[in-house]
Amino acid sequence: MRSNCEPDNSARPLSLTVERLMKAGVRDLYQAWTQKLDTWFAQPGELFMTPEVDTPFFFYNRHDWGRHPHYGRFLELKPDELVEMAWVTGQGGTEGAESVIRVELTAMEGGTLLRLTHSGFCNEVSRVGHADNWPEALEVLDAALCPGG
Repeated sequence: MRSNCEPDNSARPLSLTVERLMKAGVRDLYQAWTQKLDTWFAQPGELFMTPEVDTPFFFYNRHDWGRHPHYGRFLELKPDELVEMAWVTGQGGTEGAESVIRVELTAMEGGTLLRLTHSGFCNEVSRVGHADNWPEALEVLDAALCPGG
């Protein structure tokens, strides 16, 4: 299912893409992005999220990463394949701009290829900050799903 209300990021063309071969399977990764964000990214007890297109969500990220509010909604969901969401944070994040995160999951021998594209940044500083942080977040995700793996 896809949203009928797409963000217009035409005035904000800056984006980044990160790929990582994850140890976890596609189903676990899909659930981690849609139902269990508080096991790796969001602070436990501070996540309000229902995996339905156009349903708003809110959370604070893990406090050890600083306490930053995140708002958004799912734009497209294809179980075990694709998660696309609008994503808004404040100063030091997306600077209030409605960005888009697209997570594509491809099953591979020994795990899953995760391709994350984050687009709609309002400036290069925001894009670079996220380019620096997403690889670390994906490492935390992989460790949360496959401890000791």
